[in-house]
This record gives sequence, structure tokens and C-alpha cells, in this order.
Amino acid sequence: MKICIVAEGSYPYVTGGVSSWIHALLRSMPEHSFVIYAIAAEEEQKGKFKYELPPNVTEVREFFMDSYLKEEGRWGARAKLTSEEAHAIKSLIGGDEQADWQPIFQALLSKKLSDAATFLMSRDYYDILSELCEEKYSQVPFTEMFWTVRSMIMPLFMTVRNSLPEADLYHSVSTGYAGVIASLGKHIYNKPMVLTEHGIYSREREEEIIKSDWVKGTFKDLWIQYFYTLSKCAYQYADEVVTLFNRNKEIEIELGCPEDKISIVPNGVNAADFDNLPGKAEGAPIRVGALVRVVPIKDIKTMIQSFQLVKREVPSATFHIMGPYEEDPEYYEECLALIDAFGLQDVEFTGNVDIKQYVGTMDLLVLTSVSEGQPLAVLEGLAASKPFVTTDVGSCKELLFGVDDPYGQAGFVVPVMNAEQISRSIVTLCKNERMRNEMGGNGRRRVEALYTRDRFIDSYKALYNQLERRS
Repeated sequence: MKICIVAEGSYPYVTGGVSSWIHALLRSMPEHSFVIYAIAAEEEQKGKFKYELPPNVTEVREFFMDSYLKEEGRWGARAKLTSEEAHAIKSLIGGDEQADWQPIFQALLSKKLSDAATFLMSRDYYDILSELCEEKYSQVPFTEMFWTVRSMIMPLFMTVRNSLPEADLYHSVSTGYAGVIASLGKHIYNKPMVLTEHGIYSREREEEIIKSDWVKGTFKDLWIQYFYTLSKCAYQYADEVVTLFNRNKEIEIELGCPEDKISIVPNGVNAADFDNLPGKAEGAPIRVGALVRVVPIKDIKTMIQSFQLVKREVPSATFHIMGPYEEDPEYYEECLALIDAFGLQDVEFTGNVDIKQYVGTMDLLVLTSVSEGQPLAVLEGLAASKPFVTTDVGSCKELLFGVDDPYGQAGFVVPVMNAEQISRSIVTLCKNERMRNEMGGNGRRRVEALYTRDRFIDSYKALYNQLERRS
């Protein structure tokens, strides 16, 4: 079977997390061939893969969101949309969560639209936007609305009109643009579609937009509703929706995904891969680690603030942030500046490393994210028998406390962005070796019993086979 994996902002350009999950899936299914439809932010990423692709990956089809900057278009053309097509595009622009995506796809793929830029400078688009502004945004300056909406939907138009490989099954690993593209595959080729949600994409985009400086006032609401509309597309088209834990399922239902489509398949790791790791030198100071990309959603700044507080109680402690920092250079520089401002010593950014060479040397691990799904970093750390301090995001509480299982507590869960409580929990573990060993052992046993890679892979093999028979 030929499977098209659609990934946005992850594989094969970024390591860890969702990318690691995709790579494990590809390597574990040599009986299938895969095409990767990779959506990335900037064209300068072209061909810069962080993974050696398995031999069953036959193609990587790349699309870059900044390609719209090259589109010029021409003013005043007429696309001659039908009233149904015009209404569909208006519902998309206006953030209608009940938007019907069949006529939207029909309009966006129409040969009447020569290119995305020309359509967004056409009289048809002007009329659609004018009508929407009269109905919902009469107090917003039209010029600002015009350029905001254009920048918002131009990448989507271009993505949809980009060449999409034909496959036997489309599998998106998020909603958003990736979910729309997988839905388009089903729309064009009438093949099954699977959606896997690790985190809730639309909620994550909402958090980012609320905190952002680049969008103001009414336009925040417009962008937020737009991403919820994109998510509804994937929920509408997917034959099966897979999520990682029960709370995610509840949120998906709240957002309009039919409950009967949803199943839960947890992430998994091979715990035996974390046996016999290099250990800490005898007599070395406490080592606190983080298996994490240095990006805002992981909230490294709060982690650094908590380290500063820890050093007051455990002056000899050292801190090791293990993961790539090239993804957001500006944020990385801000983190370095914060360390300098605090006069904080003993903080190491390792960059991208083989975590198995590092994690065994740690006494405990920390995750301070503001949003997560079911983080592989936590599963890997628990497999290495390390206790954790995590923020209360995604399934972290289930991973550390369990859900009616006999394995015991594997760490502490604290509120998001609360450096004081994070540091207090770290200090508690720093000062109690027996607790560290007990919680680390609890986490290892939970992973061995409930979060195995074999269970994760077998579930997807069964799902793929089921959908192949159905088609």
C-alpha cells in the first residue's frame, strides 16, 4: 500500500516529538511505501532533512509557506465564481466552523482561478470580502482587513493548488494545513484518510495568537476562528481520528469531531533501548536535564527561571538542555540573554545529541511546556528510569501518576509558567535520592506495561489494513 504522510512543521526538518513518531512509524512498516508531503515555514529549509529517510520512503514532496511572497498576481480580474463557490470562500474567510469544504475545494481548485495571488486581487474576492465586512466587521478599516485576510489565506490557497501525489491512503499527523491537504487527497482521489492528533493544533495556535505581537485586536479573533475552521475540515473528512489520551478525545468532541470516529492509541517506546546507559560519574553534583527543542511552546524561559531558584537551594546542581536550538534562533538568543541577566552558572545547551549518551547521566528530568500531547521525551525519560517534573499539559499527569494502575508516582506535575513550584519540586527530588530512585522505577514499570512501541505500531498496522480492505 502507498501511504501519503502529511506533516506540518515537523518531519523531516525537525527532530524529536512528532518527527520521531513519524520516523518510527516509517521504519516499522517496510511492507508499505510512503510519500511524505512536508509543509514547512521557509524555502531555505528545502532539502535540509534531519533524518536519513528509510528506503520505503519513495518521495518527499515539499511545500513552503513563505512561497506566497513570490506571487505577484494582477489586479481586477474576474474569476466568475458560482454563488455556491463564493459563499464557500466567504465562510472560510469568515471563520465559519460549519463551513462546507466540498465547495471550498471545488472553488480553490477551479481552472477559473489562474493563480492564488490573482484571485486575491480579483473583483470576486473584493466583493466577497466587502460583503463579509458589512455583515461582521463594519468597524474595521477595509484596507487593513484586505491585507490581513490575504496574508492569512494565501498560503492555504497555494498549498491546496500545489501538486498532491496520488496514494492509497492519506495520513495527516495534525489538523491545520496538513489536515486540509490530507482531506484534499480524499476529496480528489476518493481514498481513505486518517488523522492523528498529538496535541490539539487549533488550541495551540489560539494560545500563540493570543500571546503574539504581530496580530492585534479583532484580527486575533479572525485568525483564531480561521484555524478552528481548518481543523473542522480534517474532522469532517477523516475516516478515523486517532489521539493519544482521553482528555484529547474529549476536546476533539467539544470541537465538533464525531465521537464514533475517535480511537486512542498511546505513544510507545522500546524500554529495552534504555538499558545499560552511560551513568553519572561517582561523586558528581546533581544533574538536572531536559529533553526538549528550544522553542517558545516548550517555555525554556520559565525553565531557566526555575533553575535560578534551584541554585539557591542546591548550589552545586548543573542543568543540561538536550535538544536542537536552530529552529528558532531568536528565541535561543533570548534564552541565553536571560541566563546572562540572572548571572546563572552551570547551564548547558547541548544541541541535537544522541539522548541515550546523556540521559543516563541525569538525576532527574524537567519539562516546562505550555502545550503538549503525549510527549515522547517523557516516555523516553521514564524508560531510562528518571523521575520527572512536568507542567500540567497534555497527558503528563497520566504518565506520571497513572490512571488506575498499580505503578505509583513517577514525578511531580505543576502549573504552567510557575517557576516557583517547578523549582520547589526539582529541589525536593534533588535532596532525596531514595525518592528519585523509587519514582524512576515506577515510571519505567509503567512504560514497560502500558506504553510499548510494539503496541503503538501494531495498532497502526491494524488500522491501515482495515482501511485498505474498506477501500
